Amino acid sequence: MGEMPLSLEGREAPRLDIHSIHEENADFVWRMLQRMGVRDADVEDQLQEVFVVVHHRLHTFDGSARMTTWLFGICTRVAAAYRRRAYRRREEVVADVPDEGDVDEGSPEQAVIAQQARARLFGILDLMDLEKRALFVMFELDEVPCEAIAEVLGVPVGTVHSRLHAARKDFQAALTRFSAREATQAAMRRGGGKS
Repeated sequence: MGEMPLSLEGREAPRLDIHSIHEENADFVWRMLQRMGVRDADVEDQLQEVFVVVHHRLHTFDGSARMTTWLFGICTRVAAAYRRRAYRRREEVVADVPDEGDVDEGSPEQAVIAQQARARLFGILDLMDLEKRALFVMFELDEVPCEAIAEVLGVPVGTVHSRLHAARKDFQAALTRFSAREATQAAMRRGGGKS
C-alpha cells in the first residue's frame, strides 16, 4: 500500500487527483444534483461545473471530512447557482390532475397522469431548501437508509433523523405554498374565462 499515505488516525488519506475523484464520485454527484432539482437535461453540464470547482478548490480539501461530504457542499452551491440563473427553463406545472378513474395502466392517458403528478411533485420540491430537499429525496423517494445517509454526509445517524424531521416540515410547508399557488391559478383561469 505504498501509493496511498496514511493519515494521523491510521486511515488511508484520500487520493487528491481530479481524475480519481471524478471516477469514484461522478455517480454520487450526478444523483445529488438530480436530488437538488437540476433537470435531467442539465445534469451533465452541472456535473462538469462541480468538477471544475473541485479542480480549483482541491487544495482546500484537508481530509478531515469525507470526500462525499465535501462534494455534497459543492453540489449544494452549484445547484443553488443553477436555480438562480435567469436562463433556467421552468416547467409549467398543471394545476389539476384529471380524474381518470378507470384508465388502463400503461395507456397514453395514464402516462399523462403520471407525468402531471411528477411535475407537481417537482414543483413542490423546487420550493424546498436545497439541502433539505436532497435529504428528503434520498430518504423518502430513493429509500436510502438513514445509516447510509449519515455515512455520505459524515454525520451521526441522530443528526440525520433530526435533519429528516426538518426536511419533512419543509416539504409540508412547500406543499402548502404550492397548493395555495395552484388554487390561485385555478381561480384566475375560472375568472378569466367568463364573458
